[in-house]
Amino acid sequence: MKRLFGLLLASVLSLPALALEVGDPAPDFSLQGSNGKTYSLADFKGKQAVVIAWFPKAFTRGCTIECKSLAENGHLIRQYDTTYFMASTDKVETNTKFAEEQEADFPLLSDPDGAVAKAYGVLVPAVKVARRVTIYIGVNGHILKIDEDIKPATSAEDIARTLGELGVERKG
Repeated sequence: MKRLFGLLLASVLSLPALALEVGDPAPDFSLQGSNGKTYSLADFKGKQAVVIAWFPKAFTRGCTIECKSLAENGHLIRQYDTTYFMASTDKVETNTKFAEEQEADFPLLSDPDGAVAKAYGVLVPAVKVARRVTIYIGVNGHILKIDEDIKPATSAEDIARTLGELGVERKG
């Protein structure tokens, strides 16, 4: 039991602190989506806010619940002038199957080498997966909010509420 506690404590202590802070410019990225398209943050700068919901691993319980929430309630998010993604360090093929299974009507981005997750401060190096963190990026390309308190079952509702709180424009 002590050994397990020590292992858990060491794991938690090895989690990286988020490298980004609110107001910082968001690191640019170019990642392939589950829909076959490649997305870059630069494509949205000056046009739309961007939400990236980082998740640890496709086909796991919490990630499946979160993806279902976004798939079933994405209309709440789409009321705002924003583009949203889920992103993980899974391979494109894995995220594509996961998106199809969950009937996701939004792209899941793949960062298989973890470079973008690392730039966003969400990578857990020991296991090379992303932590469950949602990053809100303003139209100007700067970080609006970093949310580490994610409730997978209400993820879509929570994102929509946060977009409203952050003053992201509603679609006309």
